[in-house]
Amino acid sequence: MEKIRTWLGAVRTFFDEVRQELKKCAWPTWGELKESTLVVVVSVIILTVFVGVSDLVLNTVLRQVVR
Repeated sequence: MEKIRTWLGAVRTFFDEVRQELKKCAWPTWGELKESTLVVVVSVIILTVFVGVSDLVLNTVLRQVVR
């Protein structure tokens, strides 16, 4: 039973310390968050299109080479 109390105390201490550290963080404003999200979404779309087109082109070239 003592082990459980010790473990629960350690878990509580851990979460208390996590809360204290998170208060020290500099959180972005909503505007910065929206802007960053937009950059990520646009980057993912561009990368997806690039990989898709590259796959299509390389697939076509490979089919011509194998024939």
